[in-house]
Amino acid sequence: MQGVPPSAPPLAREVVDLDPLSLLLHASGPARIVSWALIVAAVVVWVVAVLALRRLGRLDRQERAFASHAAAARGAPFLTEIARRHRDAPGARVVLAMAEGGGDLDLVESHARRALVTEEQRAGSLLGVLSTVGSAGPFVGLFGTVWGILDAFLRIGREKSASLPVVAPAIGEALIATAVGLFAAIPAVILFNIASKRQDDLLAGVEAAAGGWIALFKRHAEPPSPREREREPVPLAIAQGAFSWPQRRQAPGVADADGALPTSTSRPSST
Repeated sequence: MQGVPPSAPPLAREVVDLDPLSLLLHASGPARIVSWALIVAAVVVWVVAVLALRRLGRLDRQERAFASHAAAARGAPFLTEIARRHRDAPGARVVLAMAEGGGDLDLVESHARRALVTEEQRAGSLLGVLSTVGSAGPFVGLFGTVWGILDAFLRIGREKSASLPVVAPAIGEALIATAVGLFAAIPAVILFNIASKRQDDLLAGVEAAAGGWIALFKRHAEPPSPREREREPVPLAIAQGAFSWPQRRQAPGVADADGALPTSTSRPSST
């Protein structure tokens, strides 16, 4: 009589499913938390990137509109009036901050520097999320990888076997955690570089124009030099002779600059 072959161990009879979704759903506690946290971070990266790029695009359009009008300004009051009409542009906010300095040039420059720092912080307020996920994502995925490999060794020691059904699920969890970490980090780094380049271009234009704006405020605060006064146009009334300066009264019997005595305009008295 032929003997009955011994039954296979329970783990050997199980079908090992290495589908990535199954590995995520049936992963151990820490690996599951890491993987799903990285998936949420990957979604957040795309949402934040879209919002940041749209905001930078809107600021760039507003700054271009303000710069096109501010290029024609020949004085600080005119420049301030243009800035009030374009309050949403970064350069306009810098000009309005400079106008608060009044006639003190040191205060105007201080307000300009502070406004530039404020605009830099405002333009890059959403980029911190991209940089954080891009730098920390691979290391968080590496933590899930290390945990999955550690879980595989624990299973080998518990089952006294290194067969595929024992180690495959844990190794699969480790590799999935690494892949999800890269899936979250690589787009974050690329989108951060794109948004950071657009932010740098926007702020570089504002900083370059700020020097000219400070010069306008400086010219408005300082009195004109004698040479500038000579260049001032003569009023039209004076040029056409329609305006006459008041004549100085001359004392009787005193000759004028030409040596002529003043004539009397009084009527002779009747006798």
